[in-house]
Amino acid sequence: MLNKNLNKKKLFLLLTLGTTVLVIAGGVTAYSLLIKRNLFIKNAPLGSQFIPQDALVTASISTDPSQWQQLRQYGTLQTQAALDKQLTQLQQNLLNSNGYDYQKDIQPWLGEKIMIAYLTSGTSTPTQSQKSSSIIPFITPPDLIILPIENPTQAKQILDKTKSQKVTQFSERIYKGIQIRETQKNNAQNYSAAVLGRFVVVTNNPKTMERAIDTYKGEASVATTPGYSEKLGKINASHPFAQVYFNMPAFSALAAANSKRSLSPENQAAKEQKQGIVTTITLETEGINFQSISWLKPNSNQKYQVKNTTTRLPRRLPANTLLTISGGNLAQLWFDYSRAAESNPITPISPPNLSSGIQTTLGLNLEKDLLPWMDGEFALALIPASEDLLALPENPGLPTLGAGVVLMVLSSDRARTEKSLQQLDQVIETRYQFSVEKTQLNGQPVVNWTSPLSGISATHGWLEGNIVFLTLGAPIADAIVPQPKTSLIQTPLFQETLPSKPNPNNGQFFIDIESIINQSNLNFAQLPSEPKMWLEAIRAIGLTVAINDERSTRFNLFVNLKTVPTPSTYPTPEIELSPPTLPSQTPTLQIPQTPQIPQTPLNSSP
Repeated sequence: MLNKNLNKKKLFLLLTLGTTVLVIAGGVTAYSLLIKRNLFIKNAPLGSQFIPQDALVTASISTDPSQWQQLRQYGTLQTQAALDKQLTQLQQNLLNSNGYDYQKDIQPWLGEKIMIAYLTSGTSTPTQSQKSSSIIPFITPPDLIILPIENPTQAKQILDKTKSQKVTQFSERIYKGIQIRETQKNNAQNYSAAVLGRFVVVTNNPKTMERAIDTYKGEASVATTPGYSEKLGKINASHPFAQVYFNMPAFSALAAANSKRSLSPENQAAKEQKQGIVTTITLETEGINFQSISWLKPNSNQKYQVKNTTTRLPRRLPANTLLTISGGNLAQLWFDYSRAAESNPITPISPPNLSSGIQTTLGLNLEKDLLPWMDGEFALALIPASEDLLALPENPGLPTLGAGVVLMVLSSDRARTEKSLQQLDQVIETRYQFSVEKTQLNGQPVVNWTSPLSGISATHGWLEGNIVFLTLGAPIADAIVPQPKTSLIQTPLFQETLPSKPNPNNGQFFIDIESIINQSNLNFAQLPSEPKMWLEAIRAIGLTVAINDERSTRFNLFVNLKTVPTPSTYPTPEIELSPPTLPSQTPTLQIPQTPQIPQTPLNSSP
């Protein structure tokens, strides 16, 4: 019963999850058809040839039932219930209301991958019913859906069934020799559908369908984007669940259009140096793995500095560390961030504002006083306060700080670092009236800052090997000086979550979601119930980044998820939205009747 429900639902999660991509050829006949029309590009997912090149996001997703079975085991009972509710709503909207059954009418002819796309223009506005029924955060129905036809005989049967049914009102029209069928319903999302060669194409807007046909007829497609197929071919994954492409100039233009910055979206997109990001998604026992490559435009004047030196500083963090960011060169990271911020209208921290803020509050020049000696390894971490400290009586009117932040940097100039620290001590003591005291901690010299209100404390000093550290917030220095009893890198959660490749690398990120969400002493703002529900399904997240070459970067992200072995089945809600019906006939509908033959992988020779 579970497999039956899974089969009936899997298509609809494909249409909404927005995670995605790699399509396998539907057979030798389909492969030959693509060759003849110059639509085949090595490593490019089948279906990407129909998607306009300026699409915001494209995705190809597996229809393999075993992968969907594994996907549904992730999370908690609450997230599985929410996901199943969304799936049953989509099933009702897209098939059931028109009298179709996925297992009987769609699955027999559908290929192993489908493709979806989100465009930056020509999209329709979701109806109120769609908005109210969307319970998965940040997910909206795609603008373009491409379904490969693997079995022409059974596909024709469903097309004939469409012609005989009168469930949905529709109109038909011809565009560039292709017949299009469009639904016509008031107060509902209307759809367009057509058959292009061996693919059924569905869109949520008539103009989007015309753009898909234009692309099919020879306009620039996502498949011909510089670097797209090449970068996909460099990510090795034996059985990917999905592959995704993000169009970075399109994202930059969209962000500019929705920001308060004066630069036009067109100019903002032109300043964007990155061409795109491709991501291959695989389902692992402990969670979901994302292997990605980001690359620059062919005419970009930017070049990456190829220097990967895996940082050793995370081993100096205690086992209970909640979050850490580490890298090989803090000064270079800031330089790259500042350069990228010029074309990013939603940059969280403005580089000029931060520089001026440091100058104003601390009396130090970021570029002259700090960055010159910060060109070595670094680590920034959030560490919870000890239980003994939290047990102390609180100061009247002041909350107990549940955690502290520590910054560690491998100094390349100890004398210059000491001078910066002395300047900092003077400003903190004279301008902010903190008590600045030289003392000993676990046998090592440190300097403590104590607020006159006893609400915030800080400590700075040196660790072995010219590593300078500064803590701020709750007193956590004793957790790292001289070194932790048990290191973060020794914990099973860290080892399971942080990707070991690429190696060497120049940056890593780790966050213990479960401890942060369940930690009652951090005094964070209370999260809304729905986001908190989704976060509670995640144990931890790990990211490893490396410079691939002068034009590209490689990064692996792993989301460590909780699992529930046997997903439950949930009732189907009542929804009144209707999907499109497929065209009954079209000049391109004469699908050749071919025997079933083994599928040909994309990288095979014809």
